[in-house]
Amino acid sequence: MATVYLTRRVRFNAAHKLWVDKWTEEKNIAVFGKCANKNWHGHNYELFVTVKGQPDPDTGFVMDAKKLRDLIKQTITSKTDHSNLNLDVDFVPKGMQPTTENMVILFWQQLEPHIEGCQLHSIRLHETENIFAEYLGE
Repeated sequence: MATVYLTRRVRFNAAHKLWVDKWTEEKNIAVFGKCANKNWHGHNYELFVTVKGQPDPDTGFVMDAKKLRDLIKQTITSKTDHSNLNLDVDFVPKGMQPTTENMVILFWQQLEPHIEGCQLHSIRLHETENIFAEYLGE
């Protein structure tokens, strides 16, 4: 039977700052640029969650897209939307840089245990129209 990939897109807004305390301000700015702004900065994130599996013979769904949306909201966006990723989100470890790369791994860890009847295939997070990270659970 054919494997089908279903993707749900959600959007959220969040602030963060990339900063290493043991570095000088000059080094932080050299490495992180605008992301090292002392007063934080924000992004309009786009999150793409893809599951894979075989369509159910009765519904034709790999997974109900509304259920996937609700799981994403419950496990991720209810905690990240209009939040400070450094300070407000309980699943971001203290001291971890809330980069797009780290966030896709953390999002996977939050969502994957709740996926039923199919498999989580990928988490893709767009920080800007030109920058995104994707994680395949590897």
